[in-house]
Parts: sequence; C-alpha cells; structure tokens
Amino acid sequence: MKQKILKINPNDNVLVALVDLPVGEVITYGNDTVTTVDPIPAKHKVAINAFEPGDEIIMYGVLVGKAQVHIPAGGVISTANIKHAANSTLHEGSHMDWQKPDVSPWQSRTFNGFHRSNGEVGTANYWLVIPMVFCENRNIEVLQESLLKPLGYGRKKVYESKAQQLINKVKAGGGIDEVLYTEISGSDADDQQSRVFPNVDGIKFLSHTGGCGGIRQDAETLCGLLAGYITHPNVAGATVLSLGCQNAQVSILQAEIQKRSPNFDKPLYILDQQTIGKESDMIEQALRKTLAGLIEANKATRQPAPLSKLTIGLECGGSDGFSGISANPAIGYTSDLLVALGGSVILAEFPELCGVEQNLIDRCVQKEDADRFVDLVHTYAQRAEEAGSGFDMNPSPGNIKDGLITDAIKSAGAAKKAGTSPVVDVLDYPEKVVNPGLNLLCTPGNDVESTTAEVGSGANVVLFTTGLGTPTGNPITPVVKIATNTALYNKMSDIIDINTGTIIEGEETIEQAGSRILDYVIQVASGEIEVSAVRHGQDDFIPWKRGVSL
Repeated sequence: MKQKILKINPNDNVLVALVDLPVGEVITYGNDTVTTVDPIPAKHKVAINAFEPGDEIIMYGVLVGKAQVHIPAGGVISTANIKHAANSTLHEGSHMDWQKPDVSPWQSRTFNGFHRSNGEVGTANYWLVIPMVFCENRNIEVLQESLLKPLGYGRKKVYESKAQQLINKVKAGGGIDEVLYTEISGSDADDQQSRVFPNVDGIKFLSHTGGCGGIRQDAETLCGLLAGYITHPNVAGATVLSLGCQNAQVSILQAEIQKRSPNFDKPLYILDQQTIGKESDMIEQALRKTLAGLIEANKATRQPAPLSKLTIGLECGGSDGFSGISANPAIGYTSDLLVALGGSVILAEFPELCGVEQNLIDRCVQKEDADRFVDLVHTYAQRAEEAGSGFDMNPSPGNIKDGLITDAIKSAGAAKKAGTSPVVDVLDYPEKVVNPGLNLLCTPGNDVESTTAEVGSGANVVLFTTGLGTPTGNPITPVVKIATNTALYNKMSDIIDINTGTIIEGEETIEQAGSRILDYVIQVASGEIEVSAVRHGQDDFIPWKRGVSL
C-alpha cells in the first residue's frame, strides 16, 4: 500500500501528507499514532502533538515556524496558525567530514562537448548578439529578423496557423466557441530546413533594459554578467552593439572579459553606433561581422571530455510541498556525484537559504568563505527589511497553496538541492566559478534572475526542479526541468523533462533518482537529448540590478 505520510527528520514534530487525508484518518509512524482532526491536503503538514502559541515547529530537523494559536494533535499546519521563524544566531562553523558517494559507475564516463582554448568545455555552441544598452534593442531585433530564418534557425509557426484557422472561421461569420480546427503536428521548434552552419546550435539575441540610467554600479554589474556570457564555454563568440554614450562602457566590458578569461581569443566584434553613424551602416557591418564569426564557430565539433568539465546550476521554481522530499534531494545526490567526480555545482537563491545558513557555514572549507557567506546573507536581508519587506515574504501564493507556508519551510527544502558536499567557494553576483566542488552564489530567489546568474557564472547545464510547473529556460545553457510529482509530469509533459514523483510513490530511492538524473545530464551535455526549454526556444534572460528581489 502506498505510504500516506512522511517524517523527514527524527526530530520533526510535524508529518508531511503524501496523499489527501480526511478527518479521522489514523496515521501510524514508527511506534506512534495520531488521528487527523482536519482535512490534510497532500503536500501539507499535520501536527504530531498539540502546540500552544509560541511553540516551535520543527521540520527537516530545523526551526521553520512558531505556533500563533492552539493547534491540536492531528491538526493541519497553515498560514492561519503558524508564522515564519528561523534560527538566526550564526556561529563559526566546524567543518564536517564528507562521505563521498560511490562514483565507480561514472568514473570512466565522458560527454561530447565543445573544447575551448582555455580548457573549458561547452555543452552547446552558440553565437551571441548583445546590446550594451537598451537603446540598441531595436537593432538587435532587426538583426534577429534578418538572420534567424535565412540561416535555418527559424521557428515553426504552429500557433500562427491555428490562429489563422480561428480568424478565418470568424470572418465567415462563425464564433470562436464553435470552431473545431485541425490539430497541427509538430512543436514550436526550428523549421526543418538545413542549417547553413550545422555545428552552431543557434544565434542568441540577449536584449535587456539596462546599461544606462540607474547607478553606475548597475552598469558595472551588467558588464560583468555580459562578460560571463561572452566567455562562457557554450559560446563561440559574440557581436556587441554599443550606442556609445551609455554608462555601460565598452571598456568596462573588456575589463570584465579579461578578469574572467585573461587569454580571451574568441571572435568578438564591437560596433559603436555613434561612431559608425547611419543605422543602415551599423546593421550591415553587424551582419558581415556576425557571418564571419559564424564561419569560425562552425569549425568546432563535439569531442569527448571528462565529467569534471561539467558545471551544474541548481535551481527551483514553482516549488511545492514535495520539492524538499523528492526532486530537490534527488538533484542533491546528483550534485554530490558530480562533485566527487571533480565537477562543479552552484547553489544560489540566497533568500531561500533562510534558516539553514548554519548548515552551510559548517560545510565551508575556508573560514573566509563562511564569513563572506554570513556577510552577504545579512546585507541582503537588511536591504530587504529597509525596503519594507523581508525573506519571510519570499513564498509565492502558489508555494503557500501547495504546502510551503513559511520561508523557512521553503528554504529547508530548497537547500536539499546542494546535497552534502563541502562548500569550496562563496561568490557574489556575477562572479565566475573557478573552483571544482560546491559553490554558493548570491542571487535572488526569482527563477529567471537566478538562472540567468548561474549561467553567467559558468553553469553549462542547469537542473531546475518544479512542483507547480514553469517553462523557464536560458538562451545558451540547457535547463533540465524536473517534476516533483507525477501528476505535474503528466499534466505538463511538453515542458517537463524528468519525473521524480517516483520517489513519493515509493518506486525508487533518492539515490536511484539522482543517479538517473546524472545519466540524463550526460546525454544532454553531449547533445543527444534536446530538453524541452531548448526545443521551445525558451530564452529567458533577466539581469539582476541588485535591488531587493526575492
């Protein structure tokens, strides 16, 4: 019979409902029992014992909230009866010994990637076209319209055809409710025309709203992020459009590129509109330079590389009450496997580490990393409070509806993505990963801002867990979407790649799921599997302006 409840940690005083529990359900866990006095929706929590106002709620073995009113044993835990609370006293860490997982099945495995002159290896091969400032966004759009389809990177117009059928019916006097249109096969993928440059996965156009206005630090940070993309192993080269007078000066970008890649030798073409003059001349030069760069980019081919050349970004979005017990710990095991193999992983989303900071401090190899982590977290939290917000306001309505009712509950489950390996470095946005192992990167919890940042710091694959469903992707790095529950996997099969609801259903262990995910990552990194976000052209790119974004 399917398990109905789960006690995550022996010290917990709440249980997780794995299925909907009616009033009067007798729950047995270990040698104890409790009878539900409220309906307990799946993914929500039930009180093991009675709580009085001020009593601590413990989950994942840590403080996640405090009771605000009397909660009977067997009662549902909700926003009506508890409030966010988390351990806030941080002390100097005591580094914990790490038990590496068995990686013998992967020890001799490789992936086929694009080798760069600096020793990095890409899981894809893209050309970038980037504006230094939002004033150049229109020129970026003109180049996009001019290049994509002729080069074989155009998208099928599936929904345009369906819309036309509906419009034709309306023109004929029909109503849209009565229209029965023919189903059109295929997806919103590249047109089935041959690519001019078969070894180039695509041209990506990164429009944004920054580069001028705001404060100078915003421009400098943006240049750092853009440099992260230009020097990224998944990128063969770039065309950069500058207006000329913006805060984000080309000289800043060039300095940031040198900081990340001192011997940078990729094709890089920088065009300044105020120097060139006419728009037509600007576009023509950009077309010529970009095509010249594509000719060079097309010379690259996939070659075997060790798994140590993988850098995986760990991300979650649209999380639910199962995230912390299925998908997140599963990719946490994947993370541990990759670290043991000499690879790198990135844990970001600092607002979603609230209440588990001490665990991460204890895992820092160097004291200065622990100190930097504490400083970044405290500074971020203080800025949020000064703006009238706080980390406790991080859970979204969707999170709360599906069982993540406090930030500490959400954070304790989110941190499971990082497995158990030591922290080898703590980075501030948008610094680059340089050390193999687990890296902490300061970003917001916002899905796209954080994914954008992880890729800018070097992630050549992103593992993205979701319990509610989201199409989030990235222009240059494959984002593998992992469902926490089977219902979501079946409902949104067009945008989800992997199902870990099998853990909830007792069909496989966390370790088995994590191993399966690593095998999948190797195929994605080798170009053998095209993930849903890439297939749909989900090129989400949002720089973080370092304001308060949770």
